[in-house]
Amino acid sequence: MNAAENIESIFDKNEPVFSRNDFIKKFEEKNIEVWLKREDLLHPEVSGNKFRKLKYNVLEAKKLQKQLILTFGGAFSNHIAATAAAGKLYGIPTIGVIRGEELAKNLQQTLRSNPTLKFASSCGMDFHFVSREDFRRKNDPDFIESLYAEFADFYLVPEGGTNEFAIKGCEEMLSEEDKNFDLICVAAGTGGTASGLINTSGENQKVLVFSALKGDFLKDEIGRFSNKKNWTLVSDEHFGGYAKINEELVSFINEFKTEFGIQLDPVYTGKMMFGIFEMIKKNQVPENSRILAIHTGGLQGISGMNRRLEKKKMSLIIE
Repeated sequence: MNAAENIESIFDKNEPVFSRNDFIKKFEEKNIEVWLKREDLLHPEVSGNKFRKLKYNVLEAKKLQKQLILTFGGAFSNHIAATAAAGKLYGIPTIGVIRGEELAKNLQQTLRSNPTLKFASSCGMDFHFVSREDFRRKNDPDFIESLYAEFADFYLVPEGGTNEFAIKGCEEMLSEEDKNFDLICVAAGTGGTASGLINTSGENQKVLVFSALKGDFLKDEIGRFSNKKNWTLVSDEHFGGYAKINEELVSFINEFKTEFGIQLDPVYTGKMMFGIFEMIKKNQVPENSRILAIHTGGLQGISGMNRRLEKKKMSLIIE
């Protein structure tokens, strides 16, 4: 089976290839069950919600006979790593527009010190490093036009992967048996995964969206793709902002792995699970609730985070 056939056969499956639900903890005094849906097991390289977001984007690129996929991301982006892996599996070249032009000064040194970009490069992704100022123009039509002029007729996937095709993929996360849960919990960066879950959630279910970023702007982003009102944005469990972390969160992630044998990432799912446990402890979750939390992957970023923690002389995340 060649690479193109392999990725298409995987993307054509509506149900997870390896995913399962893991029973995490029953808070017996409140009769609360917490289950974790293992989207991180969907694929070993195109993991979690990135698999869902890229599925229909890759198939659309094929339909349009595009010869190249271009996308945006930071130097430790899960989306960059997943897009590179998908491109390799499907057999279509990829370009990552990366924030931080200084990273291009010594590319080999950058790849040695950055496991995310090293992996993306090993998958065949080419990089286009831009200044932070230019990166902020990633939605500017003039800037996009300049990229078309440089790289020809590529298929564009936005930063984080969220667009109508990503929403369609994320709408396939919940199975019929998942309708038996009262609460669906998910971490959010751009809001695409949450929007898909909200769209397919049951009438009697509530979705809790744990923002990985400061502020409430995700309310507007989610509102672009979903008109349902059965969700709440939890915006106080970001630990200081996107990719910010402290000893308390590191300790929680390590204890979680020791107790349940499941690796959490420090940017999204780790913060979400911490938030769920805190809400239960503070009696903010109704008794007799059944909670389904979504593990959205992102584990490739742990090595990079540990390098940052080591420089700060902080505890490391157990891998």
